[in-house]
Parts: sequence; C-alpha cells; structure tokens
Amino acid sequence: MTAELVRGQNHTLPQTRLEIRVSAGTPVVAGATLGDENGTVRGTEWIAHPGSPQLPGLEVSRQAAADHRLAVDLDALPGPVHRVTVLLALPTGVGGPVRFGAVASPFVAVTGLDGTEIATFTLTGLDSESAVTALELYRRQGAWKVRAVGQGYAGGLDAMLADQGVPGAAELAHSIQDAVTRATARSVAPPPPRTPGADRVAPGAGAPGPVPPPDGHRPAPQPPEPIAEPATPPPGATTGGPINYAH
Repeated sequence: MTAELVRGQNHTLPQTRLEIRVSAGTPVVAGATLGDENGTVRGTEWIAHPGSPQLPGLEVSRQAAADHRLAVDLDALPGPVHRVTVLLALPTGVGGPVRFGAVASPFVAVTGLDGTEIATFTLTGLDSESAVTALELYRRQGAWKVRAVGQGYAGGLDAMLADQGVPGAAELAHSIQDAVTRATARSVAPPPPRTPGADRVAPGAGAPGPVPPPDGHRPAPQPPEPIAEPATPPPGATTGGPINYAH
C-alpha cells in the first residue's frame, strides 16, 4: 500500500533499488546530494546534477524536464553516505516560470523498479521559491527510510546548496544552470508530421499529359504516320562512306 506523505513524515523503505519519479508540469532541474551521518556534503563529487549526472548508486537526468526518473541503488552508495537528498529547481535563462507558485505543485514518488509506488509526496504551499528540497532518503540503525521535506528557497539553487554546506555553492549553481542551458540548446525539434502521400511520385510518373478540352471530349486518335522505307542505294554504290543529305 502506498504511503501518501505530508511534510515531515517518514516511511520505511522495503527495498534498496528504487526510482524517484518527479512530475512537475513544467521543466525543472533534478539533482541529488549525498550526505554523511551528520548530513554534510563533503564536496562537489557528492552531488549528482545535469553536468555530472552519475555517482556510485545514483543517476539523474542531464536535462530539465517536466518528468524525471532518478535511479537509486542504496547498496551501491559509498560507505560513508547516510543521506540522499533530492533537489528540484526551475531552470534560468530559458524563458520559463521563475517561481514554483506560478506552476502546479510538483509530485514526487518513490517506487520500485517495476513502478510500484512505495511513498508519494505533493509539494504544496510553494510561492516565491525557485528551488526546493523535495525529500530525502536516510539510513537510521541500518534501515533506510524516506522523509518528505518540501523546504523551498527563494534564493534559488545556490541558496539551497549553501544551506547544505556545499563549498562554492554560487559557482556550482551557475555551472549546473549553464549545463542545462547547453543541453536545451542541443535539443533538436522534431520535424513536422508529413501528410500521407506528400512529396511522393508514382512509379513511372513523368511530364503531365495533355489537358482535355473544357467540354470533356478528347479529340479522335490520329493514325500513326507511315514509316519511310530506307532508300535503295543506286547500282554501284558502296556502304560505309559519307551520307549525302542533298537529296
């Protein structure tokens, strides 16, 4: 049975290989930080984001998107890791919304690999915030649990990273947003759908035939012109010489 969490609630995780699915209704940046037993992020190598999407036991998307699937293998995380914190942020410089209060509340689900929901959380009550700590997976006495967080930051991604003690938070936030912008620029729009039969030429099609007269009656077919018989060379003529076109 799915546990529908509210802010601050937790739920025991029955398995260690998971997906975290995000549905935001607008493109968002998804990332995650790893923390030790004190919740400290020891460096940028403990942060998965679009510019560096893979860590041992953790993978996030390279692009901003309305829907995400984050892959988590808790058994494959480095030994000192006791916490995985999932972060969402609105991308900057792409002309989209600048605060979560202007879009539908993001929905986050922790699922098994088969898609079965274990716990869900809807991030309500956001307004001027452009970044939010959605939830965290944490280890307590050998067991892993999920906690609904929903902590928003009006200062954006850099304020959220700084709150976790990440050194150079502003520079890292800028590099993450820059990676998202580059990925968006590389995206190629799909071609427009083709009309069935458009731009196709039927086999054997060539120049158009004669247009019938307006009354719809075609002229009667004319007999073919007779084929001229080849001229019989006069006595004594030889073949292979120049042809005389004067006659």
